[in-house]
Amino acid sequence: MEKLKKILLIDDNKVDNFFHERVIRKFDKNITVISLLSGEEALEYLAELDSAELPDLIFLDINMPRMNGWEFLQEYNKFEEVRKSCNIVVMLSTSEDQEDKDRAFEQGIAADYRSKPLTEPMLMDIAKKFIFI
Repeated sequence: MEKLKKILLIDDNKVDNFFHERVIRKFDKNITVISLLSGEEALEYLAELDSAELPDLIFLDINMPRMNGWEFLQEYNKFEEVRKSCNIVVMLSTSEDQEDKDRAFEQGIAADYRSKPLTEPMLMDIAKKFIFI
């Protein structure tokens, strides 16, 4: 995989999105960051993109109104494989619950599970883990 070019943040908390976007920009100012406030909005956004425009990495919050992270993953799983294979989904949540962590991996979509807030060392670790460097 090549360099990390585009990250999608899905979180209903505008402050978290703002903070996480700053962390990402500090890590690499050339990364395009898209912040969306709901799972529904993210699904619409992803469905409209050409496969070359898809994000490399998606940070997904669990606890959101209307459509939580689990419901997002159920709908996201319905996308065709080529659309899903272009990106890595990382659950980024305040939940430290082991059941949430286990569930994220059992779904087979979430590649990693991290606790908020996103930090630069955490982002570096994720980039190394998924060969985005």
